[in-house]
Amino acid sequence: MERVLLRRGGDAVEAVDLTADGVVGRRDRLDPAALAGYVAEREGVAAPVRWIWDDTTRWYPGLLTAGVRVERCSDLRLGHAILRRSPFAAQDLLAGEDTPGWDALPPGAPPETALFPLADPADLLDPLAEHRRQQAVLAASPQRDRLALLLAAESSGALVAAELAHTGLPWRADVHERLLTGLLGPRPVAGGRPAVLERLLAEVRAAFGAPTLNPDSPGELLRVLQHAGLPVADTRSWTLEQLVHPGIPALLEYRRLSRLLAANGWAWLDTWVRDGRFRAVFVPGGVVTGRWASSGGGALSVPTVVRPAAVADEGWRFVVADVAQLEPRVLAGMSGDGAMAEAARAADLYAGMVAAGAVATRADAKLGILGAMYGGTRGESGRMMPRLARRYPRAIGLVEEAARAGERGEVVHTLLGRGSPRPGSWPPHEEGDRARRAWGRFTRNFVVQGTGAEWALCWLADLRNRLWRLGDAGARPHLAFFLHDEVVVHTPEHLAGEVADAVRAAASTAGRLLFGGFPVDFPLDVAVVCSWADAG
Repeated sequence: MERVLLRRGGDAVEAVDLTADGVVGRRDRLDPAALAGYVAEREGVAAPVRWIWDDTTRWYPGLLTAGVRVERCSDLRLGHAILRRSPFAAQDLLAGEDTPGWDALPPGAPPETALFPLADPADLLDPLAEHRRQQAVLAASPQRDRLALLLAAESSGALVAAELAHTGLPWRADVHERLLTGLLGPRPVAGGRPAVLERLLAEVRAAFGAPTLNPDSPGELLRVLQHAGLPVADTRSWTLEQLVHPGIPALLEYRRLSRLLAANGWAWLDTWVRDGRFRAVFVPGGVVTGRWASSGGGALSVPTVVRPAAVADEGWRFVVADVAQLEPRVLAGMSGDGAMAEAARAADLYAGMVAAGAVATRADAKLGILGAMYGGTRGESGRMMPRLARRYPRAIGLVEEAARAGERGEVVHTLLGRGSPRPGSWPPHEEGDRARRAWGRFTRNFVVQGTGAEWALCWLADLRNRLWRLGDAGARPHLAFFLHDEVVVHTPEHLAGEVADAVRAAASTAGRLLFGGFPVDFPLDVAVVCSWADAG
């Protein structure tokens, strides 16, 4: 495989060919305007190329705009962040003069008009030196193969994120407008409330005898509720739902619609939907566990009420797939718990646990496993723990040990080697005990959620390449959206069956990459639909 490092040098771009051990070969100095053609030419030869660069968000959006796809890359910013925390990485080998600069690089965002933003801090760093340091860390790591897979998957995820922003999710603004009008009334003038919110506000004020109440102010709302004699200490929706008062139904509806207006109302539509596409900005590795975040548009929390506006183009379809109970299946695989893997062979893992006699009901199974993974080891979920520990000792033992390690202030890690942050110093006495237990709940979930994120990255990476091999340049299926354990593929209608097969095959590949021959299944719910909402 050819390795080509790209770096900015003044007003030019330098492309440096590297051998596998980092020796510099051919150098090409390019005008930035010629970069896309250069990359396209190198991608078009028989030998595969891995592009090495400081930050995918600096390089890839411009290439995509020019119609150039990159098959693989090494994102040094993302790799550095992983290695700095991994217990499998020797930190002395990663240290260099510009290491603090790499530590400080923020998550990027695609530039709007230029190849590079002005005064970018990445311009002060040496990507070649950082690449050599990262390769030295990998070579010395006792878990080299795992870390190498994680770095490759994270970099591939960065390519996917840029492509998702470039292609966007098909979105019908007219459908979205109709949905908002049906729920909120006509679009209000700037700064005004929609008609339905005004009506609900009047009902709430009348019911509580508070003619100037602003229910959007938690403090003001709390005072009004307490003045009405309601026993409340906060204004959370769950708290309000327990109250009996004539004004509560209107208040809850007002808050529900207010959230919709703020998160996905007309302002959202004007800002995030362009040229018939919702163009979200995803941030790979944006969550400490390795899950993705979003820096705009609420991409990871699109409510079902507006999903009817996500409509495939004419002659195209969406293939929507999500994996059932991803994290419990990941727990079975990473712990090597054969009994839990047996339960996971069922399409419904919780039903499989009931069939195996581990617990009496599906509700008990779900409550117990979620409690084990998230730290709910008291009450009803705690009551399930002894039975689960007897039936699934390796799985429950893994999360329990992660919790104890966290309580001791130790670093835990995912299957591929992403490390957890270290806690700060504990407060004294009982407050410190509570802090330790809280950190233990974090670390028990970190190992499972983080490994689930690794599975999803491998799924995306393999699926991305499978989709590229289908269709042709004019009508090729492509990833359109991603939500932790769910993908949305936009595909020509005649290829929908092949895409569904590719989605399932990529899930199987991801399982093998992480867990080898260990028999844990990742069944998918797959739907071929015209609208995202129709996927259920």
